[in-house]
Amino acid sequence: MQQANTNIIIRNPFGTMDVPTPDDSEVMHYAISAALAGDAADGNAADWASIPAPSDPLEGAWASRWNGGADPTIAGDTPETWKQGRAELRVVGNRIYLRFDWDEGRRHGLIDAARESGNRLIGKYINLTNPAITRPWIGLAVDAFRIDGCFPNGRLDFRR
Repeated sequence: MQQANTNIIIRNPFGTMDVPTPDDSEVMHYAISAALAGDAADGNAADWASIPAPSDPLEGAWASRWNGGADPTIAGDTPETWKQGRAELRVVGNRIYLRFDWDEGRRHGLIDAARESGNRLIGKYINLTNPAITRPWIGLAVDAFRIDGCFPNGRLDFRR
């Protein structure tokens, strides 16, 4: 009987399942076509979070929210409804990792994104509760209190 290789290397600092191929062609194609202005007219510009002042420009606690899809595990959910939760951001080299939740912490997701010039973030999201769901994601780190984000179906934003 042959022993299975159990030397699994996890890239993300949270010790959860990694986002598969966060820099694949689907992500790069989406990054070319998607844009975030980061201005006062953006839907994420209004202050909707109540996270204490950060000690680090990016790392640490954030609030999260997403729309653009209905979560079938939440009764009455619609694509337009914002699903809010908590998030934590960690930086490893030129990558950022955002682990977030929604539905009172019962559902979890992870973003693995490269930091590009001009505070642009390019990567992919995985639904850790249902790993079959992955989507390209781009973000714009506007400042230490706001990250605007989108995926092909909607928004996935972060605020402090």
